[in-house]
Amino acid sequence: MDAQADRKVVLVTRRTRLEELLLRFHTLAQAKFYIEHLGADFGDYLKENENYVRARRETVEILEAHGRYQIIDRAFLPNFLFAPDDVVATLGQDGLVANTIKYLDGQPLIGLNPDTYRYDGVLLPFEPRDLGLVLQDTLRDQRQFKLVTMAKATLADNQSLYAVNDLFIGPRSHTSARYEIQLGLHKEVQSSSGIIISTGVGSTGWMKSVVTGSLGVVSGLLHRDTKFEYSPMPWDAKKLRFAVREPFPSKASEAKLIFGDTDIRTPLTISSMMPEHGVIFSDGIEADFLEFNSGAKALISVAEREGRLVI
Repeated sequence: MDAQADRKVVLVTRRTRLEELLLRFHTLAQAKFYIEHLGADFGDYLKENENYVRARRETVEILEAHGRYQIIDRAFLPNFLFAPDDVVATLGQDGLVANTIKYLDGQPLIGLNPDTYRYDGVLLPFEPRDLGLVLQDTLRDQRQFKLVTMAKATLADNQSLYAVNDLFIGPRSHTSARYEIQLGLHKEVQSSSGIIISTGVGSTGWMKSVVTGSLGVVSGLLHRDTKFEYSPMPWDAKKLRFAVREPFPSKASEAKLIFGDTDIRTPLTISSMMPEHGVIFSDGIEADFLEFNSGAKALISVAEREGRLVI
């Protein structure tokens, strides 16, 4: 058998907003009543679903021509075993790419944008109609790709969690997080609403909003423009950037070590002082988390593996 045809293609999909509503309300009429009762446009839900179904059908037709493929919903990613020679494709928003890459170990990923009028697609360079040519090149290892640095949180008991965009360390609910943070030789006890640690990819999103908000506060206090232009890190930067959200200085807590970079030479260590509800979650998925309560210690590092996003 031809080696290229023997390689499996795994397509990762996600439910549309309409499909999620139908799971909740069971009928289209009940889903429509709920959305319109909130004052939202149910027609937009229908249009989004129609576009996604069309894109999924077009994608599957190309995969059928290839021969060996499998379709999985993103909910099954934590328990799915990818083969070393699999080629992976995602059909959804940028977040689906991030959700998928962190479960891969070098397998190439093709990001497909199902609706270019709706999604900017920073991580989605292709449309479903492009898949045939891109897939053939990828199967022959003739396609270029971008390396994507991932973050990794490791606890003392060797539990670990990967992130393509960001790690969040803090309370599960809207309470204060207490912990000890150490970067190199600098160590302090803090009270805040949590810590965000971003990769190069993540520095274009959540971290950008954190920096932008902080600059806005400073500008307001000083009554003048800071005139600072934010620059995200490269996707393959071998470092992570962290920011402490809403640090609170007091007799028992400091607020000096609140922003910076960490790499292999300067590790970031967080020791929990939260009696309950402490968590570490990745890429905005709160269901994918590690418990992080009093006594737990996390080493935050650049992950040993990288994502390969086909371009």
